[in-house]
Amino acid sequence: MAEGGSERNRQHPNNLQGLLRLAVEAGSVGDTAPEVHPMPEERRQWLQDALSDVFNGQLDELKQIKDCLQILNETSEDDLSEDGRRYNALDTVADLCENLDNAGDFCKLAGMQMVVENYLECPDPELRWRTAHLIGTCSQNNPFVQEHVLNLGIMPKLLDLLNSDSNDMVRIKALFAVSCLVREQEAGLLEFVDHDGFSVLMRAMQSGIEKLKVKAAFLLQNLLISNPEHKVPHRPLVPNVLCSMGMVQQLVSLIQTEHDPFHEHVLGALCSLVTDFPRGVKQCQEHELGLEDILIERSRMLKNQEEFQEELEFCEQLLRICFSQPEENGMDR
Repeated sequence: MAEGGSERNRQHPNNLQGLLRLAVEAGSVGDTAPEVHPMPEERRQWLQDALSDVFNGQLDELKQIKDCLQILNETSEDDLSEDGRRYNALDTVADLCENLDNAGDFCKLAGMQMVVENYLECPDPELRWRTAHLIGTCSQNNPFVQEHVLNLGIMPKLLDLLNSDSNDMVRIKALFAVSCLVREQEAGLLEFVDHDGFSVLMRAMQSGIEKLKVKAAFLLQNLLISNPEHKVPHRPLVPNVLCSMGMVQQLVSLIQTEHDPFHEHVLGALCSLVTDFPRGVKQCQEHELGLEDILIERSRMLKNQEEFQEELEFCEQLLRICFSQPEENGMDR
């Protein structure tokens, strides 16, 4: 009876955190079977209220998504006074779809198909970049949505926006969407390769848009680290794709430009491209590139500059792999 009284006197917060804590407490009773007691009325009411709050919150978010879709469906494309409502609707859906369940519901409501058809390539750049951002937000780490989006044939449209849109923000958000569809997603990555995505990525790195350059170089580095099969010739869909398109030469030309923080990712990508790949090493050793001299000079420049230590390590790694240089440049750091 004392235990029952203790349970009745315990206060439980009216929120999901309290519900989770209760579940943890219930699951930590040890190996022996617990005694079964009737649930006190206070606890029963608290549990009912907490579950009600959770489900009502989910229903409320679903209603918000439906309301936004109604705005995006009903607004006339020529009604400039309604632009603000469209912007807000896309922003709201993007915020809500950071939740994986909401992103799935959005697709099941045909919302993704509607915004892609109506807004991804519309004349207004504010709508284009918001739509690309929404695609990326919904797709990130969400296999169901990734498959749904790819089935809509979005990849070539996103690559076209990334490659040639007149608005910088549209290009940046298109790259974000592409990244969310290809990282850890084999179908998306193969479609990316099939539509010459690496060439588009290289042109983004050669652009004058600093944020786009950094993000493009980072994505290339990530793809090479997480997908080393793209460097070996027996991969039937992408045989030696990067070296065949002259990626080594283009990456080297990028680091020959005035020093830029994004060079760290370029050198990182170059390291990943040549590691355990003799053809890449051979291309780096081409005398015309002058890569060895570039790396030695860059190492000297970066030595003792704490903020560039990762870039310095990439330089030393490339010297070691391609030119059998010891790490003497960094010995007295």
